[in-house]
Amino acid sequence: MKKPLVIIAGPTACGKTALSIELAKRINGEVISADSMQVYRYMDIGTAKVTEAEKQGIPHYLVDELDPDEEYNVMVFQQKAKAYMNEIWEKGKIPILVGGTGFYINALLYDNDFTETENDTSFREACYAQVENEGADALFARLKAVDPEYAQTIHANNVKRVTRALEYYILTGEKFSKHNAEQKQKESPYLSAVIILTMERKKLYQRIDQRVDLMMEQGLTEEVKGLLEKGYSSNLVSMQGLGYKEFIPYFQGECSLEKAVEQLKKGTRHFAKRQLTWFRRQIDGLWVDLTKVDIQMALTDIFDYLTEKNMLK
Repeated sequence: MKKPLVIIAGPTACGKTALSIELAKRINGEVISADSMQVYRYMDIGTAKVTEAEKQGIPHYLVDELDPDEEYNVMVFQQKAKAYMNEIWEKGKIPILVGGTGFYINALLYDNDFTETENDTSFREACYAQVENEGADALFARLKAVDPEYAQTIHANNVKRVTRALEYYILTGEKFSKHNAEQKQKESPYLSAVIILTMERKKLYQRIDQRVDLMMEQGLTEEVKGLLEKGYSSNLVSMQGLGYKEFIPYFQGECSLEKAVEQLKKGTRHFAKRQLTWFRRQIDGLWVDLTKVDIQMALTDIFDYLTEKNMLK
């Protein structure tokens, strides 16, 4: 018999954390993060990491588990998430996967096999070297040449995903966009329910700008400075994440603090737009517009959906 898995996805700043905690309290669930950045220690403000107070006693996994210089990829995520899912099921509880990294979500939902491509890192390292020598646009141009459809769904600066798609193409001869489309047709090995949160764009962008302002008040600049002082290179994948890479030029004397903040707001808005595009194309589920309903109304709709899916006893 398939075991239950609830997924709450959606763009950054749309309210996933608050809703997932309320849902966890009501369905006896525990949360596994599907965020590619919250897994790192010392990166709290820039990742909008869930706080102990916000957790309200709900256990969270894949948060604060790695140092910023440790590798975190889809295979590591899958292995760790599966282990935590088993722990949660053994307690008689329901795992709730929460995050905006759609690639990770799909990989777990459909149990995609990445082992073959994760063992050999030589191609990946060559891609990273090209970015260092020629810039991210040069690598992105290679992806656009072989898989323009997939290139439309990601940003040139997302070196990790650009590299992944190129690596898959080189190793298999198949476009990553075709692979993703085929995976979408697969049946999940879990009794799964996917909830995708969305929000009217103007409202979402306002929330993003407000979140960035709050991050600055909380000490984001000091957090980035502290990471650099700890010796974490600006070239690390973790340091290329939103909320961190924008401040590197500031500390190198190449831009003002105001410009760095402006770039973070702009970059986060673009990221949210790409997330929504990805979810519409790649994943099916219940869409909940938090512009039209509050959390309580949303939870009512979600409970109806979970009941239809035979997730609730």
